[in-house]
Amino acid sequence: MRTVTVSSKFQVVIPEEIRRKVGVKVNQKLVVIEKDGIIHLIPQRPIKELRGFVKGLTAGEIRDEEDRM
Repeated sequence: MRTVTVSSKFQVVIPEEIRRKVGVKVNQKLVVIEKDGIIHLIPQRPIKELRGFVKGLTAGEIRDEEDRM
């Protein structure tokens, strides 16, 4: 597990190893989501790049049990 420090301007540096693994580039936008006190940073991708990314995905992997009907 990696740790980072929040600067006085509330900035953090994503470690190089993580940036490479997920493919974050300079000036790329990240979507910020907070859920249950956890901050998620999700790289924003061009819509064409997302084609077929949900193939084989089930709702059980992304939704909490209480969110289901």
